[in-house]
Amino acid sequence: MNHPPARPEAVVEPSGILTLVVNPAAGAGTARRLAAPVAGRLSAQLPGTAVRTVLTDSLAHADAVMREVVDQALAEPDRGPHSLVTMGGDGMAHLGLNAAAGTPVRLGVVPAGTGNDFCRGVRLPRRMGEAVDAISSWRVGEIDLAVASGSLRHPGGVGRTDRRWLGSVLSTGYDARVNRRTNSARLRLGPLSYAWGALAELARFSPLHYSITLDGQHRDLDAMLVAVGNAGWIGGGMRICPRADVHDGMLDITIIRPVSRKVLLAALATVYTGAFARLPFVETLRARTVRIDGEGLFAMADGEEFGDLPLTVSCRPRALHLLGAR
Repeated sequence: MNHPPARPEAVVEPSGILTLVVNPAAGAGTARRLAAPVAGRLSAQLPGTAVRTVLTDSLAHADAVMREVVDQALAEPDRGPHSLVTMGGDGMAHLGLNAAAGTPVRLGVVPAGTGNDFCRGVRLPRRMGEAVDAISSWRVGEIDLAVASGSLRHPGGVGRTDRRWLGSVLSTGYDARVNRRTNSARLRLGPLSYAWGALAELARFSPLHYSITLDGQHRDLDAMLVAVGNAGWIGGGMRICPRADVHDGMLDITIIRPVSRKVLLAALATVYTGAFARLPFVETLRARTVRIDGEGLFAMADGEEFGDLPLTVSCRPRALHLLGAR
């Protein structure tokens, strides 16, 4: 696939502070085992930078640590550039971008989960060694993010918030229900977990009624799902918004109109390539702002519980300084 040229990347001299925040449980414990070697490699490749490592024990702890890193950076700008690097899956990357968005703090990602959809969407390496090398290159690129407003769950899982950032896709409808089922499953099958959840949820799913507004244009419709993409990937490699680009200042919206379960099942196989977008019952749109509502509907974003509808999603151009950007 041809990608439009990215915005010019800035390369800065190694200095300042880098905090590596680790989810030790990611990758069935791989992150815990490799945290020290990753930190050591970062220290060796960035000799002018103070590298510290924090192993977290919960979602709330990780969120608090990351926000503390950003607060310290804003309070001590004279200590040089501050970098926040997450090590884990999409959930850790989601916490990182929620802490760093709209600030000078640079975010790096060392993927250690099973999905790593954020890395796919923003074209970061999905191998640990390559990710460390990309971060150590000290390249910094600016990317767009999406920001949602409404009655939302706090990213750390405790309490509510009226604003929350997302990097990849906000899902509602069938895909959101699959995501929730996958997260709550006792049996973990790695990348196959989402596919199993999709089959299990399909047996009882029926079309849903939506009320959506795209850049002021209102529509009422029935659909299997409405997905709003910034980077476009879900479920460990499914391209639900295949034309999404984190440098174009726009959101990509995918609507799958009502079809039979058999037709939807056949279409699922083509989501991994993005070819499903050419099917006659799939509609792809673009907008800067999207409002979504529907009775009894909820949203998932970046693989995490997000909140109930209604909510509004807007694109914020160049909202995040991304370390290791290509």
